[in-house]
Amino acid sequence: MEGLRRHDIAMIGSTFAPGLRFVTPVRSMDAVQTLAFLSALYTGFPDWHYDNDPPEPQANGSWGVKWRQGGTHIQTLALPGFPEVPATNRKVKIPEHYFYYRLDGDKLTQIRPDPVPGGAPRGIFEQIGVSLPPL
Repeated sequence: MEGLRRHDIAMIGSTFAPGLRFVTPVRSMDAVQTLAFLSALYTGFPDWHYDNDPPEPQANGSWGVKWRQGGTHIQTLALPGFPEVPATNRKVKIPEHYFYYRLDGDKLTQIRPDPVPGGAPRGIFEQIGVSLPPL
Protein backbone atom coordinates (compact mmCIF):
# COMPACT_ATOMS: atom_id res chain seq x y z
CA MET A 1 0.00 0.00 0.00
CA GLU A 2 2.87 2.33 0.78
CA GLY A 3 4.42 1.60 -2.63
CA LEU A 4 1.18 2.72 -4.30
CA ARG A 5 1.08 5.95 -2.29
CA ARG A 6 4.72 6.68 -3.14
CA HIS A 7 4.36 5.67 -6.81
CA ASP A 8 7.32 3.36 -6.13
CA ILE A 9 7.19 0.75 -8.90
CA ALA A 10 10.10 -1.28 -7.46
CA MET A 11 8.46 -1.42 -4.03
CA ILE A 12 5.14 -2.48 -5.56
CA GLY A 13 6.85 -5.15 -7.68
CA SER A 14 8.62 -6.55 -4.62
CA THR A 15 5.22 -7.55 -3.20
CA PHE A 16 4.32 -9.70 -6.24
CA ALA A 17 4.68 -13.48 -6.28
CA PRO A 18 5.83 -15.16 -9.49
CA GLY A 19 2.76 -15.63 -11.65
CA LEU A 20 0.81 -12.69 -10.20
CA ARG A 21 -2.44 -11.95 -12.05
CA PHE A 22 -4.36 -8.64 -11.99
CA VAL A 23 -7.83 -9.72 -13.06
CA THR A 24 -10.50 -7.37 -14.45
CA PRO A 25 -13.79 -8.36 -16.13
CA VAL A 26 -12.20 -7.55 -19.51
CA ARG A 27 -8.54 -8.51 -19.19
CA SER A 28 -5.99 -10.23 -17.00
CA MET A 29 -2.47 -8.80 -16.62
CA ASP A 30 0.72 -10.39 -15.34
CA ALA A 31 3.21 -8.66 -13.04
CA VAL A 32 5.12 -6.94 -15.87
CA GLN A 33 1.92 -5.63 -17.45
CA THR A 34 0.56 -4.49 -14.09
CA LEU A 35 3.72 -2.54 -13.30
CA ALA A 36 3.74 -1.03 -16.82
CA PHE A 37 0.12 0.06 -16.28
CA LEU A 38 0.96 1.69 -12.94
CA SER A 39 4.03 3.39 -14.39
CA ALA A 40 1.94 4.83 -17.25
CA LEU A 41 -0.77 5.89 -14.77
CA TYR A 42 1.70 7.75 -12.55
CA THR A 43 3.23 9.48 -15.58
CA GLY A 44 -0.14 10.57 -16.97
CA PHE A 45 -1.49 11.46 -13.53
CA PRO A 46 1.48 12.68 -11.44
CA ASP A 47 -0.88 13.62 -8.58
CA TRP A 48 -2.61 10.20 -8.50
CA HIS A 49 -3.46 9.53 -4.88
CA TYR A 50 -4.82 6.70 -2.77
CA ASP A 51 -6.63 6.39 0.50
CA ASN A 52 -7.80 3.08 1.94
CA ASP A 53 -9.50 1.39 4.84
CA PRO A 54 -7.65 -1.37 6.74
CA PRO A 55 -7.51 -4.79 5.02
CA GLU A 56 -10.42 -7.11 5.88
CA PRO A 57 -10.15 -10.91 5.81
CA GLN A 58 -12.65 -12.55 3.44
CA ALA A 59 -14.40 -15.92 3.85
CA ASN A 60 -12.58 -17.32 0.78
CA GLY A 61 -9.13 -16.63 2.27
CA SER A 62 -8.46 -13.44 0.34
CA TRP A 63 -8.21 -9.91 1.78
CA GLY A 64 -10.44 -6.99 0.82
CA VAL A 65 -9.30 -3.38 0.86
CA LYS A 66 -11.68 -0.50 0.23
CA TRP A 67 -9.85 2.12 -1.85
CA ARG A 68 -10.50 5.73 -2.78
CA GLN A 69 -8.31 7.09 -5.57
CA GLY A 70 -8.02 9.77 -8.21
CA GLY A 71 -5.89 12.40 -9.88
CA THR A 72 -5.61 14.87 -12.76
CA HIS A 73 -4.67 13.78 -16.29
CA ILE A 74 -1.94 16.35 -17.05
CA GLN A 75 0.54 14.25 -19.07
CA THR A 76 0.19 11.74 -21.91
CA LEU A 77 -1.15 8.36 -20.81
CA ALA A 78 0.91 5.82 -22.74
CA LEU A 79 -0.14 2.27 -21.95
CA PRO A 80 1.97 -0.32 -23.77
CA GLY A 81 0.00 -1.79 -26.66
CA PHE A 82 -2.68 0.92 -26.73
CA PRO A 83 -2.95 4.32 -28.42
CA GLU A 84 -1.54 7.19 -26.37
CA VAL A 85 -4.04 9.55 -24.76
CA PRO A 86 -2.83 13.17 -24.72
CA ALA A 87 -3.40 15.12 -21.50
CA THR A 88 -7.02 16.14 -21.05
CA ASN A 89 -6.58 18.06 -17.77
CA ARG A 90 -9.63 16.19 -16.49
CA LYS A 91 -9.89 15.27 -12.85
CA VAL A 92 -10.62 11.60 -12.25
CA LYS A 93 -12.31 10.36 -9.10
CA ILE A 94 -12.84 6.63 -8.91
CA PRO A 95 -15.84 5.54 -6.84
CA GLU A 96 -14.90 3.98 -3.54
CA HIS A 97 -14.70 0.22 -4.02
CA TYR A 98 -12.95 -2.94 -2.94
CA PHE A 99 -9.92 -4.64 -4.40
CA TYR A 100 -9.47 -8.26 -3.37
CA TYR A 101 -6.02 -9.75 -2.85
CA ARG A 102 -4.85 -13.37 -2.67
CA LEU A 103 -1.52 -14.10 -1.05
CA ASP A 104 1.00 -16.88 -0.91
CA GLY A 105 2.91 -16.16 2.28
CA ASP A 106 3.64 -12.44 2.11
CA LYS A 107 3.47 -12.15 -1.73
CA LEU A 108 0.46 -11.19 -3.82
CA THR A 109 -0.71 -13.84 -6.27
CA GLN A 110 -3.92 -12.19 -7.47
CA ILE A 111 -5.48 -8.72 -7.47
CA ARG A 112 -9.14 -8.46 -8.43
CA PRO A 113 -11.01 -5.14 -8.29
CA ASP A 114 -14.71 -5.29 -7.52
CA PRO A 115 -16.39 -4.61 -10.90
CA VAL A 116 -18.42 -1.53 -9.95
CA PRO A 117 -19.59 1.02 -12.54
CA GLY A 118 -16.84 3.61 -12.98
CA GLY A 119 -14.42 1.55 -10.89
CA ALA A 120 -10.71 1.18 -11.50
CA PRO A 121 -9.05 0.58 -13.80
CA ARG A 122 -11.71 1.02 -16.51
CA GLY A 123 -13.26 4.11 -14.90
CA ILE A 124 -9.99 6.01 -15.32
CA PHE A 125 -10.27 5.75 -19.09
CA GLU A 126 -14.00 6.45 -19.14
CA GLN A 127 -13.51 9.69 -17.19
CA ILE A 128 -10.82 11.01 -19.56
CA GLY A 129 -13.01 10.31 -22.58
CA VAL A 130 -11.55 7.09 -24.03
CA SER A 131 -14.48 5.61 -25.95
CA LEU A 132 -13.36 1.98 -25.73
CA PRO A 133 -11.41 1.62 -22.50
CA PRO A 134 -8.77 -1.12 -22.73
CA LEU A 135 -9.31 -2.62 -19.25
